[in-house]
This record gives sequence, C-alpha cells and structure tokens, in this order.
Amino acid sequence: MGDWSGYIGLILQGALVTAKLTVMGTALALVMAFTAGLARLAPFAPLRWLARAYVEFFRGTSIFVQLFWVYFVLPFAGVSLSPLQAGVMALGLNVGAYGAEVVRGAVLSVPRDQYEACIAVNLSRFQRMRHVILPQALPLMLPTFCNNAIELLKGTAVVSLISLSDMTFQAQVVRAQTGSTLIPFATILVLYFAMSLLIAGGMRWLERRVTRGLDGVRP
Repeated sequence: MGDWSGYIGLILQGALVTAKLTVMGTALALVMAFTAGLARLAPFAPLRWLARAYVEFFRGTSIFVQLFWVYFVLPFAGVSLSPLQAGVMALGLNVGAYGAEVVRGAVLSVPRDQYEACIAVNLSRFQRMRHVILPQALPLMLPTFCNNAIELLKGTAVVSLISLSDMTFQAQVVRAQTGSTLIPFATILVLYFAMSLLIAGGMRWLERRVTRGLDGVRP
C-alpha cells in the first residue's frame, strides 16, 4: 500500500490548491455578482442587455465546457492562462452569474417606501443604493451566497480535468499509485465536508454581524 503518510500529505497539498481556488474564485464571483446584478437594474438598456446576456450564457452552459474554453481556446485569441488562473476565471464567472440573480432579487425585495424616502431627502442614485438599499438587501443575499460558495468549493473538482493538482486530482494520483480507492477518496470527502462547514460558519457569523441594527428596518 505504500507510505500512507506521504500519500495523505500529497492530498493535503492538493487541499491547499482547492482552498486557494475557492477563495479566489469566490472573490471573482462576488465582483461579478454585484456588477451584473446591479447592471440588470440600471436605467441604461444596453447595460441591462449585456448583464442579462452574461447571466444567461454562464447559467445555460456547462462549467466543463466553460473551463475548456478558458484554458484551451482562449490561447488561440492570444490569452494564455495558467491552470490556476483558468480555474479561478471559469469558476468565478460561472458562480457569479448565479449570484447576479441573487443580488437583483434582494435589491428588488427592499420595500418601495425605502426608495421613496431616499428621493424625499434628495439622495442620489449611488447614495441611496450605498447607504440605504444595499445594507437592507445584503442580509437577504447571504444565505444564498453561502450556498453558492459551497457549490463553488465542490465545483473546484473540475480543474483536475486540466491537470491542476487540487485534492481531487491528487486523490486520483494516489489511487493510481496504490490501487486503493477507499482511503484517498474518503480523505477528500472529509476535507470537502470540513471546508463546507468552515464556509457555512463564516457566513452565519457575517449574517449576524450585518443584521445588527436592522430589526426595525428590514421587511
């Protein structure tokens, strides 16, 4: 069976790559979610159409195909990315499309009288979004953002297809070298679950923090 301490160490090295992909992919997904989500509510029609095209394209096509396009097709257009960069881009753009609809729905759920109050005190569009609307909409976004972040974590397994040594890729390497399936895949099962719990716990903490002082304001 070989030296299992060394094999487990190999999987843990892959877990660091998975964690890096998750953090960087989630950061890109958040940027895309707020950018596209707010763009879908913009008064400028071409901006709304562009945001909708992005959302529909990335929700309507497979993450596997998107990853292959980013890594294998973009170089023909002069854009060459490392496996890590390609993984972050594909995951971030894909999950960001789902997050954009979360942002749009949460902003639209803020009661109309809040908008009217902002207009009454002569706040600009940016000021009312920054100081009134988003603080009320954010708590509504967080539970779904938590789900999206966990889905992104699990989606990192697709990067093994482009030979990025995440923990799924390393588990496959260990299985090939040892002939054992149980130990390497049981290990990554536990690691995925532990990372998911960490994300969920962080989101619950953040939700409690952002909802302070909003009890009398939230719908």
